This record gives sequence, C-alpha cells and structure tokens, in this order.
Amino acid sequence: MRKHSVIFRTMTAMSALGALASCQKADKRCNIVFIMTDDHTAQMMSCFDDRHIHTPNLDRIAEDGVRFTNAFVANSLSGPSRACLLTGKHSCANGFYDNSTCVFDFNQQTFPKLLQEAGYQTALVGKLHLEANPTGFDYWEIIPGQGDYYNPDFIRMDGTTSREEGYLTNIITDKSIDWLENRRDKDKPFCIMIHHKAVHRNWLPELKYLREYEDKEFELPDNFYDDYHGRIAAAEQEMSIAEDMDIAYDTKVYRKGDNTRLSGTYEYFLSRLGEDERKVYDAFYDSLTVDFHASGLKDKELAEYKYQRYMRDYAKVVKSLDDNVGRVLDYLKEKGLDRNTLVVYTSDQGFYMGEHGWFDKRFMYEESMRTPLVMMLPECFSRKGDITELVQNIDFAPTFLEIAGVEVPSDIHGESLLPLLEGESPEDWRKSLYYHFYEYPAEHMVKRHFGVRTDRYKLIHFYNDKDFWELYDLQADPAEMRNLYGVKGYEDVTEELKSELYRLQEQYDDPIRWIIR
Repeated sequence: MRKHSVIFRTMTAMSALGALASCQKADKRCNIVFIMTDDHTAQMMSCFDDRHIHTPNLDRIAEDGVRFTNAFVANSLSGPSRACLLTGKHSCANGFYDNSTCVFDFNQQTFPKLLQEAGYQTALVGKLHLEANPTGFDYWEIIPGQGDYYNPDFIRMDGTTSREEGYLTNIITDKSIDWLENRRDKDKPFCIMIHHKAVHRNWLPELKYLREYEDKEFELPDNFYDDYHGRIAAAEQEMSIAEDMDIAYDTKVYRKGDNTRLSGTYEYFLSRLGEDERKVYDAFYDSLTVDFHASGLKDKELAEYKYQRYMRDYAKVVKSLDDNVGRVLDYLKEKGLDRNTLVVYTSDQGFYMGEHGWFDKRFMYEESMRTPLVMMLPECFSRKGDITELVQNIDFAPTFLEIAGVEVPSDIHGESLLPLLEGESPEDWRKSLYYHFYEYPAEHMVKRHFGVRTDRYKLIHFYNDKDFWELYDLQADPAEMRNLYGVKGYEDVTEELKSELYRLQEQYDDPIRWIIR
C-alpha cells in the first residue's frame, strides 16, 4: 500500500515538490476551484466523446490542462459519492452508504476542515445532498435536497431559506463569483466548491435553450435493446427508458389532469415558474405533447421517442452548464487568478445515455462507475495532456491537501494525484479499484454489489437477496455484454481478481469481508 505524503516524507515526486514549492512562495499557495456536477457523464462532454454535443468551455479545461482517461467513483450515487470526496475514504469508513437511510456525520475529518486549519478560506455553493448542514466552510449556501432548476430555494448559514429568481445553474455561478469577488479575504488562499444540480433528472432546460438540439437525432446505442443474457441484476433493475422512464416527468409529455407515477412532482416543479415563464415553457412542450398524442407511438417506436426526448433535454441542461463553466474560467483569467489556481471539473458519477436501454447510474458497469475528470493547472505546473492511471474520487481529498501544503492523514484511503500532475508515473501506483454499492431495495432497484476493476478486467459480486458473480474482459467486451464468470479458460483470471478484491476489502477495512466471502 502506498504511503500518502509526498511533501513531508518521501522523495517520490521531486519535480512535483519543486513546482509546489514555487507555488507556495510568499504564501502563494495554490487556490482550488472545484466544480462538480450531478450525473454528467463522459459521453456528453466533447473532450471525451464528440458524437453527441459540443462543450467548448469544458473542453478548454482539458485543452489547457490535463484529461484523466481512467477516472472512476467508489459508489455511484450522489450522496455517497460526495461523502467519499469530502473524506477521501470509501463508504465503509465515512459512514454514508446510501441516499435513503444515511445522514452524513460532519464531526468527522474532511479536507475542507483541514484546509481551514492551514489558513485557507473555504466556500461551498450549490448542491450538498448529505442530509445535514456543512461544517468546515467559512461560507456556504446550499440547495435543499435535490433542489429546483427554476426559481430555487437556498439554505443560508444563518439557517434561513430564501427563494432566488432565475435558473439554478446560473444562480450557483453568480453566488460563487460574488464570493470570489466580494466576500473572501483576498490575502488568504482559497478553496471554493461550486457544486451544481445539473445534470440531474428530470433535465429541465434553461428557458432560452428550450429549442436547442430539437433538430438533432441522437444515435441509438448498439445495446439499447440489451436482453441481459447471463446478467441477473441487469435484467431485474427498474431504470429502463422503455419501461421505467415517466412520460410526463421525464419527457415532458403532459396535459393538465394526466396521471402518471411522477406527474404530481413534475407539476410541482413547473409551479415554481412565474406566469410569463410558464407561458414560454408551455408554448414549447404543449406542442410536443399534442404531436405525441396524435402519433399513436407504442413499443419500440415509443421507447425510441422517449430516448430522443431524454437526450435532447439532457443536452440542453449541459449547454447551460457549459456556459457557466466558461463564466468561471473567464472570471479567473480576468482577475489573474488562473495563474495560481487549480481548476477541477468532475461529476459525482457517470450516467447511462441509453446504453443497455437505461438512464440513471448505480451499477459498477463502465458508464456509471466512470466519471469525467479534467483539470486546469496553476502555471507552476507544466503537465498537459492525458493522464491514463487509474484514479478515483477518494483521491480528491489528499490531492487538495498536498496542493495546499497540508500533510495527508494516514487514515485517508485515496492517493494524492500530485505526482501524476507533474508527469510522474510512480511504479507503485494502484493497479486496481474497489467499488461498493449499497442502496437496495430502493429507487431503480439495483442490487447491492461490490467488485474490483483493473485496467483490463472487472469482477463484480452481487449479494443480499441474490448471490452471484459477473466477470468482464473490458478489452474484448467494453460494453460489458458477456458475463465470463464460470466460463472455461477464465479460472485463473477469476481467482487472481478474487484475491485482489479481498486484499482491497482488507486494505479499506470493509466489514462486508466478514459477512460475505
């Protein structure tokens, strides 16, 4: 197991140390701008995948900095993912396993607290989704729960809640720039977490972009009509576009009085629009609704219609997000802050854009376990281009601490990315990743599972109400369509992966190892 502190203990990355020392002269420690979105998948970010949409401002970060081609999460669910990044620890250690039953314990160690102790100003604006008010921040404004896209509420540090006029993604950016410009102590280094609701379900667009992408036909994934052969959990989920996507809530096909499972929630969301705003919204979606009911679509035609509507609305929400990332980058450049600021863009997990016929996340399969990650580095770093090593969201905490010159506590599970940011390729860098998903039974009914991923293989153990394994050769089968567990010729691979899985469970002290073996 690698030790964590490059700065204070080892000579592992001397060039990184040199750059860091340069950044820290005269207390010019690197600032950190950490932009995170919800459910934004790499397939919908053009620096990773240019088939669907163009994201010029997000691409700026990759073009001027680094792109991580193998970035993953430890638990593909909003709250648990956020707990992992705050603590640098897997769910089994930070105590936040799922969105249904857990409340995050802010008495525990988090990287913002450690940055505060080291003299950093810390701020959080936007989504938290940990069922508790944050600590470790000099300033925060958060949205309640999932928040609202239109005219959202914000919870303030004094405990009051205010309703803000406008589109949520714009407002979060407004508040973040306002803190940077007017509220912080400009003699201190800072870390601001700009955390968006976008691109979370149900993908309500900014009104000015309602007609964006309406002329685009998105390509249907090759496995959209997956039959889930040999994959029990995949067959029993409830996240199918065809079967589980709500026609009113998700695709906005809705007439007053229509009754679907989520139509009431959808009407509540729309009730937050002002009278004039609602007219603009209805003028667009009402015409689509009329056309839909006249079409008589069913079966495959209906499934593919829902897919297109989903993709278009998702893309519209990304467009506003990309605009706002550009606003932050422009502000940093205008103020000269870009020279000494690490800008990180990522999502709390990936998302299915029709692969396997799905939306949502949760599974350890690639589309949800993988997350986009790009960084724009301070000028004292010279690294540009792709970073191919296996990294995980538990790595953010130790990275930010080392960037700030703070020694990384020994109980943190993640690894600092600092050597990678300086072009090092440590021989002892991790060769595998651990994953554990807990939320079952719950929304979308994805079964509990844990597993290990290497550069080529993935082994998954589903447990709880069922007990079965899945094995994938990611080189031969990147779409994870063929379960190789028990197939002749893969016995040695399976045993090696099981040994690595149990080693990781021991390393991270996951108690599941005492229950299921």
